[in-house]
Amino acid sequence: MTPIQKIITVSALTSGILVAGGYKIPEQSLNSMALGAAYVAHTTDADTAYFNPANMSFLDSGLSYIESGITLAHLPENTFAGVQYLSGIGGVPASGNSETENLPIPYFHYVAPAIGKWRYGVSMVAPAGLTKRWESPVQKTFAEEFTLQNVELNPVVSYKVNEKFSVGGGLRLVYSMGKVYSDGSDLGVPYKREMEGDTLALGYNLALAWRPTSDIAVGVTYRSNIDLDEEGEANLYLGKVGQQYSASVSVPIPAALNIGVSKTWDDRVTVEFVYERTFWSSYENLDFEYASAIQPGLVGSFDDPKAKDWVDTNTYRLGVTYILNDRLTLMGGYAYDETPVPVKTLSYELPDSDAQIFSGGFKYQQTNEISWGMAILYDKKESRTLALGENENGIVGKFTDGGAILATVGLSYRF
Repeated sequence: MTPIQKIITVSALTSGILVAGGYKIPEQSLNSMALGAAYVAHTTDADTAYFNPANMSFLDSGLSYIESGITLAHLPENTFAGVQYLSGIGGVPASGNSETENLPIPYFHYVAPAIGKWRYGVSMVAPAGLTKRWESPVQKTFAEEFTLQNVELNPVVSYKVNEKFSVGGGLRLVYSMGKVYSDGSDLGVPYKREMEGDTLALGYNLALAWRPTSDIAVGVTYRSNIDLDEEGEANLYLGKVGQQYSASVSVPIPAALNIGVSKTWDDRVTVEFVYERTFWSSYENLDFEYASAIQPGLVGSFDDPKAKDWVDTNTYRLGVTYILNDRLTLMGGYAYDETPVPVKTLSYELPDSDAQIFSGGFKYQQTNEISWGMAILYDKKESRTLALGENENGIVGKFTDGGAILATVGLSYRF
């Protein structure tokens, strides 16, 4: 195998797993979308089951709570201007744009009436996912298409210790499915790849809620690391010769700690600050395994671990809720979100960068039992420049644009 074939082959195959650990969607309800996920201490609806199950103890004990809705995620194109360096070839012009994407993301939350000091709930959410496609020749060689879908079922319980303190927790059952295509023919490389895989994985979440006074709330949640042991088939083509392999690889959805504090004035205005720590450093490398021995010429490209070295990140969130009257509630939020991807391992599959997040929305109480609302969030990515020698994947240039626009419509019912 030539040097250029080795570089393209290993980069293209590993791209199918990158976003599983690097792209999260924390906003999984109307309130959380409008508040930019500054929604841990002061949770008030059925989505409490997901964002802080300990707070279920402080909802009206005799009521059931249901919320369902859908989010449309619009992913604008990423723009790259620069050069791709390939071993044995040198610099190749690599400027191009990714395709825009529109992804529907449904969600569901339920909280049951209290049974003594106990209460249970359940959520169905999509906590991570991405579709990224490139048609420009260089990027298409590494990541013609990547689609990842995750669905999480999260049953939870809470226990009311006293009128000021509650604890909660539950299980995280995650189903993950991915599809990856790459094609080097437009770059003059006789290479093509098709790969699909899926997995079912289990984790847990813990929560506490403390209300020292009637106007102050404190919430802490922890979501465990989940290893996605993806298993599937990889069809690898070099020239006109193709061969299928059963392949597997383990990739983490990292643990996350959220600490929120809220303050309410006159039962109308609530301000909440949330600090989020995501432990991306669990994503150290990719190490593929196969059910049978692969061709000797492919061992160096496909069987050797590939370092990722992602880093733990901080996210700072601020949300404001204003009850305008008995019918209408207004919400807004801001967040600063750090990227876990270091310059040295940045790739076309996830050209990530730090982001500023702006959000807003409203909720309308239609009847005593039914409310509905809409929210929108704008994730503005900072541009990122890679100088010569900084990136192990040979990328030199500047990434701009990208980010996301999320719009949510939700309906709640209490009975």
